[in-house]
Amino acid sequence: MKDIAPERLAQLNAGEPAATLTECLAVDFAALMQAVAPQAGAAAVASMRAQAGLGISRRMALAAHILGERLGPDGFEVLKTHRCDTVRGWACFMAGAMPAGTLGARLDLIRPLADDAHFGVREWAWLALREHLAAQLQEALRLLQPWTSEPSERLRRFACESLRPRGVWCAHIAALKSDPGLALPLLEALRADPAVYVQDSVANWLNDASKSRPDWVREVCARWSAGRPAAATERICKRALRSIGP
Repeated sequence: MKDIAPERLAQLNAGEPAATLTECLAVDFAALMQAVAPQAGAAAVASMRAQAGLGISRRMALAAHILGERLGPDGFEVLKTHRCDTVRGWACFMAGAMPAGTLGARLDLIRPLADDAHFGVREWAWLALREHLAAQLQEALRLLQPWTSEPSERLRRFACESLRPRGVWCAHIAALKSDPGLALPLLEALRADPAVYVQDSVANWLNDASKSRPDWVREVCARWSAGRPAAATERICKRALRSIGP
């Protein structure tokens, strides 16, 4: 982050979209909030500045909480289409914090953000809902199954990435660590997905599972690899087994 030019950092803090993960992590949330949501008030910005030392995920959730309190549902509607990826990320966490009712309703809220053109927003989308998905795992698996056949590779990836047993920057899902077979119908639907973006997610899902259930992962990959598997399936299995071997 120290290599980001001051002029570029000022642009990011004023609401310019980030081009890399490093730029995403460099944004000053208090400065950005002041620039894009001045109606939230000086106290909101001060609250954000006081927590600048928190980890990135916690700061995302905090910004969403502050803006949700001050701007309400109308604020979510505005922020979810803002040109700044971090701001749309805040909208993701606002969707996660809203009293949306059913899990299906919450997935409806997050859907356009899960299909966002920016890589960062797509990551925030699943992170923002992961707690709810894990808490209602069977319902989540049922609701996400149709997403595996969506035309958008971004939505197909969300269905897999959001329920990785371990994942990145998130709490583990104990039920899937001990019994990854619960998600097998979802994984089966993506085993030959043509998009590398989805293949990597399926492979990482299985690699997560291999940390606690290596034999299960080996069995799945052996079955998928039998006969004449698609090139996509071969790639998934090779990456899935990278930590444990065939």
